[in-house]
Amino acid sequence: MDFTECYGDTVSSVAAAARSGCRRQLRSLIRRGCSVDCRDNRGWNALHEAAAAGSKECVLDILSAVGAGSSRGSRAYVNSLTHEGESACYLAAQRGHLAVVRFLLKAQANINQLTNDLSCPLFAAVDNGHKDVVKLLVSKGSEVNRTHTASCWTCLHQAVYKGHSGIVSILVDVCNLEALDDHKISPLFVAAQYGQTECLEILVNAGASVNIQAADLATPLLIASQEGHQACVALLLDHGADPNMACSQEWPQLPIHAAAQFGHISVLRRLIDVTDRACDCSEGMVSPLYVAVHSDQTKSMELLLKEGYSPDAQDCTGTLGLRSPLSLALCRTANKPCSEPVKLLLAAGATLSEEDWIYALATDTTDLLELILRDRWFPLTRDRSAPHHHGKMVFKLQELREMLCVALSQVHFASCWLSVLLRTGLEPALLLHPHMLEQADSEVLNYLLDFVNWSTLPPPLKLILGRRRAEKTWEPCAHFDSIPSLSHICRLQLRDELGPDRLMRTNIVQQLPVPSPLHDFLKFRDISEPSCTLSPPLPIVNHITEYQSTHQHRYVL
Repeated sequence: MDFTECYGDTVSSVAAAARSGCRRQLRSLIRRGCSVDCRDNRGWNALHEAAAAGSKECVLDILSAVGAGSSRGSRAYVNSLTHEGESACYLAAQRGHLAVVRFLLKAQANINQLTNDLSCPLFAAVDNGHKDVVKLLVSKGSEVNRTHTASCWTCLHQAVYKGHSGIVSILVDVCNLEALDDHKISPLFVAAQYGQTECLEILVNAGASVNIQAADLATPLLIASQEGHQACVALLLDHGADPNMACSQEWPQLPIHAAAQFGHISVLRRLIDVTDRACDCSEGMVSPLYVAVHSDQTKSMELLLKEGYSPDAQDCTGTLGLRSPLSLALCRTANKPCSEPVKLLLAAGATLSEEDWIYALATDTTDLLELILRDRWFPLTRDRSAPHHHGKMVFKLQELREMLCVALSQVHFASCWLSVLLRTGLEPALLLHPHMLEQADSEVLNYLLDFVNWSTLPPPLKLILGRRRAEKTWEPCAHFDSIPSLSHICRLQLRDELGPDRLMRTNIVQQLPVPSPLHDFLKFRDISEPSCTLSPPLPIVNHITEYQSTHQHRYVL
């Protein structure tokens, strides 16, 4: 053997000549009696080298030398395989050597010979985009619907995956358009998944089903929406793809959910126009807002809310174990409550439940509470049904009830939330509840009483205060033993007349005909806030569980 540094593999001198396409040297070696079937460490012989190099002349000379024996021996030699199961025809087709493939087929090469990895000459030509070779092999009767990978892909699957639209145009006339792989994925599904728009159009025009479903019920429209292939989405919709077909066995997932989940805004905008709005609030369905919140896709949320999707959506406790998009947002952002999803939902008017209020009140921080109160106002004492007040959304009566119930159950955090609520307009009388007076610490209780006329408290509440004073669990401010000053009574009356919200959150005081030094007094800014010195709170989920197990209904309004 003639081994040189030029070749990484151990090849014979005949194979080396065939690889280089040196016909003169090859003929000389054959005349000298050198074997054409000597194999290297890959199982390659001279014919494999010549075919892979695309040297038709060398192939002719090698086969002529072999044919001097018998036709049976020549046929066996033409179809000899490397250690990987590759024939000379396969190697030539893989590299796009059309003339060599044509000659080998005339020499009775097996057109459908499979390699060890289940490939074949046609699949190799398809994979590498050799259109003319594919056309030749198809015309010579190559098996076009055989599966060639561990995933059971056909040549059409592979052509679409690689985006070889010219080859797809050839194959659609001879292949099974609805051939399925091991996940029941069709070639059209592959085109939608990988954004091969030209291939998708060819398949659609050839009659391939646009609503075919994979094993997990996903449709081509769903996968194109998930991957953000806008042109594919448009093409599918224009050719009858159903945007309202359920695409999941677990819950009724639609293409709009996939677009929202991955933040493909242009696709989402198109799907909003064609998707049945039953998915927004109907029982048994799931609003796309849920998946947008779960994936922190604020752009998707903004678009959905702008287009009229409800910030409350439907209760998906039975489907997903989630009560509302807001509860999901709060659960996912317990350590950063001012995240964008929470802000967007609150600004859009999402309804707060008892569990939601726990996130705001059962904590030593007031970030979320302040965020809620930035966009919501407390209803006027005289008209609690008005939906808006000073241009802001007003808490619904049920929201206010549930907030007060949670507040009374979280009195040990009152040193944090009480001042925020009162300084943003909550009517303090709503917190004058026996439980509050029994459980609040001295500072909190004194702060609350400074916002009311303590001399006119109902007898049962005075009784509680008297008992606590006797037990030395409450240290009242000295002035609580005297009648409230006229100035304090006046500001209470003013607060009642103007409305707590308006007094505390607008510049109305500056417009009153009173001296400017009184402005802070009228806004109760002379009252010192209670100090918030709490041990680190338990995780919110623990507070929710505890609240659910120990909650007692308290009449608060």
